[in-house]
Amino acid sequence: MTDATQHTLPAGPSIKGKLSRDDIIMRGSMVVIGLYLLITMVFPLYAMLSKSFSTFQFDLSAYEVQVSDEAGATFSNPIRLNDLNEQLKVLEDSDMIAGSDGRLGVTQFFPDFSFRSPVKYRIRNTTDEGRFLVGSTLTDSTEWVELDSNTFRRVQLRPVKSTGFGNFRSYFATPALSNSIKNSVLIATISTIVTVTLAFWFAFALSRSCMRFKGLFRLIAMAPILVPSLLPGIALVYLFGNQGMLKELLFGASIYGPIGIVIGSVFFTFPHAFLIISTALAISDGRLYEAATSLRATPWRTFWTVTIPGARYGLVSAAFVVFNLVITDFGLPKVIGGQFNVLAVDIYKQVIGQQNFEMGAVVSVVLVLPAILAFAIDRFVQSKQVALLSARSVPYQPKPNKKADWILFSYASLIGIFIIGMLAVCQFAALVKFWPYDLSFSLNNYQFDRMDGGGWGAYYNSIKLGLLTAIVGTAIIFFGAYLVEKSNGFKTGRAIFQMFAMLPMAIPGMVLGLAYIFFFNNPANPLHAIYGTMAILVVCTVTHFYTVSHLTATTALQQMDREFESVSASLKQPTLKLFGRVTVPVCLPSILDISIYLFVNAMTTVSAVVFLYSPTTSLASIAVLNMDDAGDIAPAAAMGMMIFYTNAGARIFHLIASRGILSRTQAWRNR
Repeated sequence: MTDATQHTLPAGPSIKGKLSRDDIIMRGSMVVIGLYLLITMVFPLYAMLSKSFSTFQFDLSAYEVQVSDEAGATFSNPIRLNDLNEQLKVLEDSDMIAGSDGRLGVTQFFPDFSFRSPVKYRIRNTTDEGRFLVGSTLTDSTEWVELDSNTFRRVQLRPVKSTGFGNFRSYFATPALSNSIKNSVLIATISTIVTVTLAFWFAFALSRSCMRFKGLFRLIAMAPILVPSLLPGIALVYLFGNQGMLKELLFGASIYGPIGIVIGSVFFTFPHAFLIISTALAISDGRLYEAATSLRATPWRTFWTVTIPGARYGLVSAAFVVFNLVITDFGLPKVIGGQFNVLAVDIYKQVIGQQNFEMGAVVSVVLVLPAILAFAIDRFVQSKQVALLSARSVPYQPKPNKKADWILFSYASLIGIFIIGMLAVCQFAALVKFWPYDLSFSLNNYQFDRMDGGGWGAYYNSIKLGLLTAIVGTAIIFFGAYLVEKSNGFKTGRAIFQMFAMLPMAIPGMVLGLAYIFFFNNPANPLHAIYGTMAILVVCTVTHFYTVSHLTATTALQQMDREFESVSASLKQPTLKLFGRVTVPVCLPSILDISIYLFVNAMTTVSAVVFLYSPTTSLASIAVLNMDDAGDIAPAAAMGMMIFYTNAGARIFHLIASRGILSRTQAWRNR
């Protein structure tokens, strides 16, 4: 062998595939939608987090004062306000903590002060950070300002901004605030246990028995999704309030507090738990039950060794979903919570009641932590789930059992009565003239223009918001999911996009709404123009409900083979043409599901928009809250029922339209 043949050939140049026009368009579109999520989710959350670490406190050492004699001619030597405070012990260190709009009067440092006195005063800042107000005039210079006694009483010090954990220390040092953490976790835990238990047996009755009216029971179980979370609170007031129909059943206990919150939470979270658990029970392998029967296992043993293990992932997922919904809900505890503080209501009180935005941001950060933890555990559990059905699996078919079927039918009937009863009470309250003194029927409670809350305009705004959210949101979300699933290469970009798309599910609506205040209400922000308009409500609602819609779209797209893209490329057809003529028609069922999901949630959402509406963009769900606050409980129930009927009508229209559209676009599925 020659020396020439022993030498290896030099490495050739690395060859990188050239991006096609379609690849560039898809990657560019993904970047655009990624920027949308960055601007509407990440930046506002960062602004809120920064706000929580912004502390404001009064620095008395930054001010000097002089006091004249009775004639107002000779002034004393300058003295700092902190030295005066040490002598007189007027304020403690805790009194120095303030909000961004805090003010501190200076006359309290002069025990003999009288605004009728001829004594004159001088005050100045000793540092560039010092600021004080004389009436409404801000002074930030270090020059002396001479004032008479009558004007001096209008002097107010302004706090100095700094960064640190002071707000968090103040929060945890205030028992009334920090107790909200314990209350929220306690309520969420109890509600989760009760809801998952009730939903499991309801789903078990529908999937493991031969009882009648299964379709009707399934329809009833979905009803609470169509109403805002405030409505069960109103129903409970009429049932168990101070003048309630059934208040004696509580044996003297009050519905205003943890009892009411738990019952209402069970009502509005029940459909979510039922859907997840019924899906888990529907995929059981019938062969396992046949094996248990052949081994002469008792029904009780079969239940614990076959049914529960098969549904365990659904149970865990349902538990964390319910926990997250309850701990982040604002509407229900606001209506029925009484003096029982929870985190979501604390945010509202800090921002709306006390205008303390920094402390509101602190409570938001505290609320986000358990929500993110529950979301992370849920995703981890789902990642561990393995396929329970194989190609050889046999669908489970329940066998008639008259006794068991009757017991399960009775149980399902009780749940149905509970759900229908809550809605019926609200409808009854909306129709009576004056509860409980005049029970004759009237439509006076539907004259919303005479009530606080925005009138019929709020209702029409909600429909407008729902339609815009459904149209704009469905287009953005489905196209974004298509880009993630069908793009070639660009793994890093797709992974980042997927992370942004999953983030909204872990962020409570009230936290997102508060974050929007800090980000979009900044005059230096180029997007400040949309603040207070319908546009910001649409953006917030689409972002808040982005994740579930994104997962629905990706699930549908994953069922489409990539051969469609390969065939399109071989025929030199643009990707967007394939998207419009093949992908959209094939995935039309999921697209319609996303649109109705966004519409219904836009109609019922409260927490995400409670900080963002203006007098011209008030919504029906917010009108329910405002009317309840004003004592107009019956009109609030009427508006809540209008939301229910609108969503029910939208669902029916969606069902009819879907059948008509799908019969033309999905005929290929029946070949």
